[in-house]
Amino acid sequence: MPEQNTEGRLKALETAVTNLRRRFGDSAIMRLGESTNLDVDVIPTGSLALDIALGVGGIPRGRITEIFGPESSGKTTLAQHIIAEAQKAGGTAVFIDVEHAMDPVYAARCGVDVNNLFVSQPDTGEQALEIAEALVRSGAVDVVVIDSVAALVPRAEIEGEMGDAHMGLQARLMSQALRKLAGAIRQSNTAMIFTNQLRQQIGVMFGNPETTTGGLALKFYASVRLDLRRVAAIKEANDVVGNRIRATVRKNKVAPPFKVAEFDIMFAEGISREGDIVDIGTEYGIIDKRGSFYSYGDLRLGQGRENVKRFLRENPEICNEIEARIREQAGLPPRKYVERGPAKPVIPPAPTIKGVKSAEDVE
Repeated sequence: MPEQNTEGRLKALETAVTNLRRRFGDSAIMRLGESTNLDVDVIPTGSLALDIALGVGGIPRGRITEIFGPESSGKTTLAQHIIAEAQKAGGTAVFIDVEHAMDPVYAARCGVDVNNLFVSQPDTGEQALEIAEALVRSGAVDVVVIDSVAALVPRAEIEGEMGDAHMGLQARLMSQALRKLAGAIRQSNTAMIFTNQLRQQIGVMFGNPETTTGGLALKFYASVRLDLRRVAAIKEANDVVGNRIRATVRKNKVAPPFKVAEFDIMFAEGISREGDIVDIGTEYGIIDKRGSFYSYGDLRLGQGRENVKRFLRENPEICNEIEARIREQAGLPPRKYVERGPAKPVIPPAPTIKGVKSAEDVE
C-alpha cells in the first residue's frame, strides 16, 4: 500500500475519532490498549470457593449476572450475600422483590444492613424493570437484584382473565428491557443480578429438559450464569441445619467457564465462610488433615469439620491468615473493594422512582 495513501487514511481516521469524541465523549471510541478500565471490578460473593471458581474474585460490575436453580438451592441467599459484601465496601444496594417474599430477619443474618437496603415490591414486570432502569441510570447504585425473572408478570397478563393465553409476553418484555439496560449498566458500573427459576420443556426425549424462564435474551446478555444445586443436607444429630450447595459456572465472559464450587448454606447464618476455608485450605495443603483431625502448622484446629469451623469462627485472626494464604495460592488478589466517586447519572435527570422503600419498612 502506498505510504501517502496510508498517511491520508490515518489522518482521516484521526479526524473522525476526534469528531466522535467531541460529540459523544472521550470514552465513545478508543484503542483497546488505551482503556483505563481493562481490569474487571468485582463484588465478592460471600463464598471463597465460588470467588475462586469465578476466576476474578467475585461477580463482575458493569455486567449482568444470572443465578438460577431449583427451589431451595440458595439463589436468594447468594444474592443477599453479594448485597452484604457491596454494603461492607460502603456501596448502595437495591433488592427488587418481585416474588414479595423478602425476609429482613434472614437477610440480616446473611450480613445485609437492612436499615440501608432499598427494597421495591412492584406490582407488574414493567414496573419492576422501569424501577431497575431508573436506579441504574442514576449512577448511584452499586448492585441491583431482581428476585426473580419468573415473577416478572406482564401487565397484560395481570389485567387479563385466568386462563387467557399470553404467548411470549414475558420473553418480549425481557428482551426489550435488557436492550435498554445493557449500556446503562456498563456506563454506571452497576452489578445487575437476576435470579431465575427452572421449568421443564415438554417433549424433550434426549438431553436436559430443564430451561429457565423469561426467554433466551437473558442467556445472551448475561456475562456470568451460575447454576446452583442442593447436593446434600447438613445435619447435627437428627436435625437438618443447612444444605450443601454445588455451584457451576455455566457461562463466564470474564474468566474460563465451567468451574465448579461447593459451599455450605447454614439456616442460621447463610453461607459458611469457615466451611469454605476448611475445605479449600485442606485441598491446597494449607490445612493438614490426618483422619478426622485438622491442624494448621503446629496448631491443632480440632477434630471433625464442624468443630474446626467453630474454632475458626472463634479465632478470626487465624481464619483471616488462612484465607489470605488461600487467596495468594489461588491467584486472587487480597480482598479489596473499589471505591466509587460521586454519582454521575448516565442520562440526567433520572426518571421518577415509585414504589422504592427501605428494607426496614418491609414487614
